[in-house]
Amino acid sequence: MRKEEFDRLSDEDLLSLIRDGDSQATDYLIDKYKDLVRMRARSMYILGGDREDLIQEGMIGLFKAIRDYDSGRDASFRTFASLCVSRQLYSFVRSSGRKKNIPLNTALSLNAASGTDESGGEEDVLLGLLRADETSNPEEYLLRQERLQRLEARIEGQLSSFEKQVLDLHLTGMGYVEIAHVLNKTEKSTDNALQRVRTKLRSVIRDEE
Repeated sequence: MRKEEFDRLSDEDLLSLIRDGDSQATDYLIDKYKDLVRMRARSMYILGGDREDLIQEGMIGLFKAIRDYDSGRDASFRTFASLCVSRQLYSFVRSSGRKKNIPLNTALSLNAASGTDESGGEEDVLLGLLRADETSNPEEYLLRQERLQRLEARIEGQLSSFEKQVLDLHLTGMGYVEIAHVLNKTEKSTDNALQRVRTKLRSVIRDEE
C-alpha cells in the first residue's frame, strides 16, 4: 500500500492492518507519531537523562501503545500513545538514578506550566530565581543560586513522595489528568496533590522573603 493510501486511513484502521501483519502500516504509524515522542522526550529532558536515550525509550512506549491499544476501552490512539510514551519516559528517568532533589531549575513555574494564574505573585519570586542564569552579574547570579538551593532544600522536606512525583511531571507541562494516568492514580487525588504542592510552595517562598 502506498503512503497516499495510508494517509486516508484512521489510526484504528492502521492498527487493524498492523494486527494483520502489515509491517508497512507499522512503519507508517511510527513515523506519524515520532514527533510526539520527540516532544515528550524534550519535556522529560529537564528531569534528567540523555536526550537520545530518552527518544529511544519514548519509542519503546510508542511500540507498547501500538501493541496494547484497545479502541473499545481506551480513548483515541493519540491520547493513549501520549500516555504510554510519557509513562515509559518517566519510569526510565526515575530508574536511571536522577538527582532526587526537586527539579526547580527547569525555569518553569507551577502556574506557567498549567497555563493558569491563580497565585498572589509568590511564584514570580521563584521564577526570578529560576532565571538566575540570565543575569550578567556574577555576584547576583551566585546570590540567586544560593537562595534557590535553600528553597530546593526546604521544598524537598515539605513534599511527600507522591507530591514530588506530581511536581516533577507538572514541571514538564502535564496537567493533573495526564499525571494521574502516568502515575496510575485517580484524577481527584492527583489534583489535590497538585493544590497541596502549590500551597506549600507559596508558604516556603513567603517565608524566604
